[in-house]
Amino acid sequence: MPSSTTFLEAIKARRTNYAITNTSPIPDSKIQEIINETVLHVPSAFNSQSTRIVLLLKGEHEKLWDITTDALRAIVPAEQFPATEQRMRSFKAGYGTVLFYTDRAVVRGMQDKFAVYADRFPTWGTESTAMHQFAVWTALELEGFGASLQHYNPLIDEKVASTWAIDRDWELTSMLVFGAPTGEAGPKTFESLEKRVKVFGA
Repeated sequence: MPSSTTFLEAIKARRTNYAITNTSPIPDSKIQEIINETVLHVPSAFNSQSTRIVLLLKGEHEKLWDITTDALRAIVPAEQFPATEQRMRSFKAGYGTVLFYTDRAVVRGMQDKFAVYADRFPTWGTESTAMHQFAVWTALELEGFGASLQHYNPLIDEKVASTWAIDRDWELTSMLVFGAPTGEAGPKTFESLEKRVKVFGA
């Protein structure tokens, strides 16, 4: 049985990498398997299973970043837009994007069913979606991808929903863009563990 060391090494390997290409080290079917296994097995409060995922590959992925670029062009000052457009091109240059959603209909249903916890279910839904993001990101990294997590919601929500016929109760939370890396992730700094962890009774 694998030890926790194997899992922790995978966590350490998961990094933000913006330098990616539109190639993949694995078949599309393997990417879909990663998504499916994540959705089935990542936990959620009261087993509510409120997270939803949309996987966009190749041309569909490129379409997403065209949509995002157009949305940003409408609000970013003209003198600042070249830098924004360059960033969008770097994302479009990837192989795919994973869209993470929380199904608000599920959240409402849990609020009705467990009224005493009604105010907590939106937060718990966000927590579950975040775990899905982490799991997919780490798994893709292990398969040889570079990736970064982006947030252009709610700016693009309506256009994305109409383009891919997304249920209006699905609330977009983030976008994980990925592709074969062309370089290593940059250095990462760490706050002192003494500031972040407390242990009692050990």
